[in-house]
Amino acid sequence: MSLPRNYLLLLASQSLGAFGDQFVLAVILGQFTFMKVRGEIPDAEFQLANAVYPTLLFIPYVLGAPLTGYLNDRFSKTRWLLGGNLIKLVGTLLAAASFSFGPGAMAWQGVGYFIIGIGACIYGPAKYGILPEILPIDRLVKANGTVEMLTLLSLLLGGIGGAKMIDAFKDKPLACYGALFALYGVAALLNLCMTVTPHNKDVRWQNSVGDFFGHFRGLFARKRLGRVLLGTAVFWICGAVFKMNFNPWGADTLDYKGSKTVNTDIALLGLWLAVGVMIGSMLAGQLHRVGELRWIQRYGWMLAAVIASLGLMNYLGLDAHTQRKLAVAGLIGVGFFAGLFLIPLNAALQAEGDPTKLGKTIACQNFQENVAMTVSGGLVAFATSRGAGAPGVFIGLAVLVLIMVTLLRIPEKEAKS
Repeated sequence: MSLPRNYLLLLASQSLGAFGDQFVLAVILGQFTFMKVRGEIPDAEFQLANAVYPTLLFIPYVLGAPLTGYLNDRFSKTRWLLGGNLIKLVGTLLAAASFSFGPGAMAWQGVGYFIIGIGACIYGPAKYGILPEILPIDRLVKANGTVEMLTLLSLLLGGIGGAKMIDAFKDKPLACYGALFALYGVAALLNLCMTVTPHNKDVRWQNSVGDFFGHFRGLFARKRLGRVLLGTAVFWICGAVFKMNFNPWGADTLDYKGSKTVNTDIALLGLWLAVGVMIGSMLAGQLHRVGELRWIQRYGWMLAAVIASLGLMNYLGLDAHTQRKLAVAGLIGVGFFAGLFLIPLNAALQAEGDPTKLGKTIACQNFQENVAMTVSGGLVAFATSRGAGAPGVFIGLAVLVLIMVTLLRIPEKEAKS
């Protein structure tokens, strides 16, 4: 069966956009890594930067969720895929211009990254909400698995690409933003080539905020869908904490800080996480029908156990070389169980939610996930300010996941009367 043209263009543009989103963060945090290595900032400030800057991408999802739900229900989702990438181009230009601002350059790069987050916030509901419009329902699990796999793989490869480029151009970081502008530009062109999908002129802005929060309450009023949403939040809390903790963990626990390519060495570890996610995502599409969620708790418990192992291995008295080998196995395991955990939840949410309000449903999902990630950023910042190292952050995350998954008892799908 041939794949629809819009679906292929979506996969290509989403991959480029996700690559760029992580590329820019790697460029920003890579500059902080060099400051740490040169002794210009203390460890505490380095860890704080790694907690705060990733959170700048989450905040737009929290603040803009009602608006993005309206835009993606009212107008063609293909147009908002394009709009999201155009906003990212604006953020890239501001970040590039920051190098002429003197000592405040890092702060202004953060502002540019925040604007890129606004573009990602608009893009997010459209990339998932468009799937039922361009694919039959029986292909949603596999399509979700493909989109999720490519998104996470692109994020991780973007981190590697950004790390390699900032290592190569550490004295000329402006070059990194030139490459980023090209990435988002091509993604926007691909969106422009998509066949325009339908719009709904009956959706009104005046009712957007009230409808959004009413829809949010309605989702949680349905116990099954509410638990599904909480489950997806668990996944993205893990993703957020890994993003915040990865550089400190690699630099100190795995002792990469003395390398001339410290950012690249740390970012390359993410490839193993991508391998695990890819296998888990593909396997989820093969093992589970839409709405089959009885294995979710078990996948979550295994996820917590593997995350804990990444933190505990620091206390075994092993040398850095052995720890790096164990880290590879652990990262593959984390990705594998994370993929198995997330994909059936996403498919159930799309298949069982109101199809006429799918944009709002995805926006609600993004809202509560990003509230959770923003809060997790605050918790990581608090923990590091109290002296918690990178291994302690992973152990704390494992305990949190264990508790949340144990309480996450998703009821069976209600039979249609």
